[in-house]
Amino acid sequence: MKPPILAIVMSTVISGTIMVLISSHWLTIWIGFEMNMLAIIPILMKKFNPRAMEASTKYFLTQATASMLLMLGIIINLLLTGQWTVLNMPNPIASNMMTAALAMKLGLSPFHFWVPEVTQGVPMSSGMILLTWQKIAPLSILYQIAPSMNPNLLMAMAIMSVLVGGWGGLNQTQLRKILAYSSIAHMGWMVAVTTYNPTLMLLNLTIYITMTLGTFMLFMLNSSTTTLSLSHTWNKLPLIASLILMTMLSLGGLPPLSGFIPKWMIIHELTKNDMAIMATFMAMTALLNLYFYMRLTYATALTMFPSTNIMKMKWQFESTKNTTLLPPLIMISTMLLPLTPMVLTLF
Repeated sequence: MKPPILAIVMSTVISGTIMVLISSHWLTIWIGFEMNMLAIIPILMKKFNPRAMEASTKYFLTQATASMLLMLGIIINLLLTGQWTVLNMPNPIASNMMTAALAMKLGLSPFHFWVPEVTQGVPMSSGMILLTWQKIAPLSILYQIAPSMNPNLLMAMAIMSVLVGGWGGLNQTQLRKILAYSSIAHMGWMVAVTTYNPTLMLLNLTIYITMTLGTFMLFMLNSSTTTLSLSHTWNKLPLIASLILMTMLSLGGLPPLSGFIPKWMIIHELTKNDMAIMATFMAMTALLNLYFYMRLTYATALTMFPSTNIMKMKWQFESTKNTTLLPPLIMISTMLLPLTPMVLTLF
């Protein structure tokens, strides 16, 4: 894609999301979602091939259905209340419809089927945008309408998402699919705490985005798309191999790393609200995620595959990819745990 066209498309994606974030009127929110959806499709089809075409079509159909449901919910709400404001939603039918639409946009279970397929079909950079930036707008609406939503429906979706995110990633060898299932599980954690403490959802989203960005950038630096290509990293870039190990374990939520903060806080919040069984169940399903991250780290950094280079001199070409953002992202996604009190005061 030519740089000017990419700049126009990216600015439309960004302005669509910003429009959703700053609006308090349902129509402008809906228009923001549409702008965002139509502009992201050329980004998904950046490397034009049949797989990218198929992935983009799946994405478009799912998001268009979600937009239609959202508009239906908005119209029902308008007919009953006579106003377009976001904060006034007394009707449960409208509320449930909007919840379903936002769940479809986020890829929450049972509307999760498009996420692994679309992420696998598009290039790494497009997948990165899809799993990070595209989550901001629907979650901001979820944050605003949280008080009027059905907590039982949200909890059911959260449990299913955490389960699907754990089980789905177990037999995968494709890195993009693994990150897609990880995204479904993280969305489940965010939605579980929405009814009790929506601000914790924002904390989880922020940390999730930094961890996912860092992981995708490491994979892109390495040009890895499968576990096999990732397993040759130690031979080429030993430092990158150890960084992948750290970010993977952080994504899994292992205690000394940043990924543990949101899980810890969400379990604490659920326990405070007499949801100890739910918290225990979610903590147990998080072990499934941790297992497939451990498998990746084992393949990447803890095993030594037969070396292809006998010579000790450096034989690879130096990577020309820009890594300016990588050090801060890796630091935030691994070393934030000691700053938890400060993070909590910010959120």
